[in-house]
Formats: sequence, structure tokens, C-alpha cells
Amino acid sequence: MSIVIASTDIAATRGIDDATAYPETDAASPAFFTGPTADFFSYQDLLSPEEQQLVAQARAVFEREIRPVVAEHWNNATFPFEIIPVLTSLNLVELCARGNNFLLHGFMTLELSRVDASISTFVGVHSGLFAAAIAQLGTDDQHERYLDDAVSLRKIGAFALTEPEHGSDVSRNMETTATRSGSSWTLNGVKRWIGSGTFAANVLVWARDTADDQIKGFIVDATLPGYKAEAIENKIALRIVQNATITLDNVVVAERDRLPGASSFRDTNRLLTNSRVWVGWQTVGLQFAAYDHALRYALERQQFGKPIASFQLVQEKLVRILENATTSLGTMVRIAQLQQAGTLRPEHAALAKASSSARMRESVALGRSVFGGNGISTDFGMARVFADAEALYTYEGSYEINTLVVGRAITGISAFQ
Repeated sequence: MSIVIASTDIAATRGIDDATAYPETDAASPAFFTGPTADFFSYQDLLSPEEQQLVAQARAVFEREIRPVVAEHWNNATFPFEIIPVLTSLNLVELCARGNNFLLHGFMTLELSRVDASISTFVGVHSGLFAAAIAQLGTDDQHERYLDDAVSLRKIGAFALTEPEHGSDVSRNMETTATRSGSSWTLNGVKRWIGSGTFAANVLVWARDTADDQIKGFIVDATLPGYKAEAIENKIALRIVQNATITLDNVVVAERDRLPGASSFRDTNRLLTNSRVWVGWQTVGLQFAAYDHALRYALERQQFGKPIASFQLVQEKLVRILENATTSLGTMVRIAQLQQAGTLRPEHAALAKASSSARMRESVALGRSVFGGNGISTDFGMARVFADAEALYTYEGSYEINTLVVGRAITGISAFQ
């Protein structure tokens, strides 16, 4: 597996130091900020020199190509399709879907989330859920028909699990059904909060088999009769992500499009364990972003004739953000090592996601407070970071559910059925 960068020496041509932290490129912000990195303990040194260069080059691409466009799209709740070739050039989908270098993928996720959580979520859903499911649970025929298009982002995929009435309990109470008739299946039901659901070409739909009551996965062509996707409006977070409510009304899917490696929810849960990990890396990215924005603003903002960074209370907030980000990063690095060794357990991922998202929530609140009144204006990048954190706190297992997964592991008693 190779990772291709659009420019072989982007960092050099733009004068970018790979230890540099950048702010938002908004109307109220300068183009770049040369403050100290939030990787205070230099965890990135655990990567090989070649991998560190890949991360530095990807960071430069994210800053040059993605950051300048996301603020307007976030405000307008639109998706920047123009950046898809940029993401393709970095080969991020294959890096995630193949799952053979977890630490490198984690740092790539961190850096993309640091620029924008919505774009990171788009990549994560497409690669870590849709493409990874086909790679891990699909047939050779499905690999040939779907995986190359997914890896190259020629066709976007979505992952349809959650339902209007079932989120945390979807494993036991899924209402979407699949009924087999000869060499095809008929799907009926409604899915909600499906990322990229308004424009995805293929959607991995999870449904309960009416014959054996087990949950199975089906690759659904979004142009099939009976398939309908409606955008979810009026969100306060991840506004770039095009979430949809999907209705399946007697949608007929061929048996060759059923994932044979998914015969029960346990198979689905393996994907969700890894997805909780990449959300954990996202929470670190948002904390790095909060640190970038808050530190830059504190050094520039003048009150009482001096920068607010000179005030003790502001310094304490900055250090608290750095403390949270550093602690969360250390946790995620260890999680990547467990993934690489093949010893990661669901409770490991649950604890990492719960603890990192809780620290993230505090970090973005502290960052927003450094901005004072300006912290609630989307003219400043901190407001978007603050809002997006609320979605990360909840999705891929809410904080509460993840704590109960850990609680079950340490007590042997399940607090939910």
C-alpha cells in the first residue's frame, strides 16, 4: 500500500515547518500561525521519519486546500465537492480501509480533524465504515465491483445503521427488515443520521433477517426503486456533513450484494469498535484546533494595554487545553499500538472514546471562553470547533453508553440489555 501526495515537497515550497500549528483562515484571522505545537510530548516521533514526512505533507495539503473553503460551506451547510480530488491524492481511504498502519492513520485523522471535523467525518464514514466493511466482510467479487471505486472516491459510500427510534439499542431493536426470496432480498425500514446519505452512490444498509432474526449487511445502490434520501436540516454541528433520513420501501437487493462476512451484529460491532477509535483521534484533532485558535487569539488580543496571554487566568486555560489534548493523544497512541498488535478489545475503544470526548468537551469550552464574545461568531474558527465537538461527544457511541461498555467489562454486570 502506498500513499501518494499531490506535491512531492509541499512543505518546502510553502515554507511550512512540520511542527507548526495553524489557525483558521477566516476573515478575522491571519493566514497562518507559527505557535508551538500541541504535541507537547512529541508523540509523533513514534512514527518513522518517512511517516512523519507523510503527515507533514498531508497537513500542508489540508491547510492549503481545505481550510480556506470550509468556513463558508459550514455556514451554508453545503458540501465542498471540489476537495474530493485533494482527498483522493492523499490515499486516505485505503490507509483506513486496509488497516495496516494504525498509528499513521491516527495522526492523519488528527490533522484533518484539526482543520475541519466535518471533512474528517466524511472521510471516516466512507473509509472506516463503508470501505472497511467491504474490505473485511465482503467477497472477492464485491471487492472488484466496489472497493476500487471507494478507495479512489470515484463513488461515495455511506453506512446506514441508526434508525429514528433506535440508536444505542439498535442491535436489539432494529426495525429495518430484510426478507429473502430466491436470489434477492427485499428491504423495508427507515434509517436516520446517515452521513453523506444525500449523495452517496452506494449505502451499506443493516437490516434484520426476518428468517433468523440476525442483523445482516447489504450494499444498496441509491438509484434502486423504493430508495429515498432526505436531508436533515437545522443542525448546529458538523454542518458540512450531509446527514440524511433514508427510507427503504420494498427495495430489492441481489444476494451477491449481501456481505457474507456479516451474519450477526457481532460482526458489525467489530467495525464499530474501530470507528470509535477514529472518533477518538478526531477528538484529539479538535483539541489541537482549540489550542491553536486559543493560543493565537490570546497572543494577538489586546486588553488593558497588553495581550490577554499575559493574564494568569488565560494562561491556565491554555495549559488546561494542552493538558487535555496531550493526555488524550497519549491514550490514542496506545490504542493504535493495541490495534497494530491485534489485542484491542471493545472496552479499550470505549474507554478511549469516552475519556477523550469528555476532555474534548472541556477543551473546546475553555477555548471558546478565551475568545469572549468573539467565541460565538463563526467569523472566528473557534466557534465551529466548539459546535462540532457536540456531535463527536455523541456519535459512534455516546459518552454514557461507552462508559457502560467499560463498566460491563470491569464488573461483569451489564447495566443495559
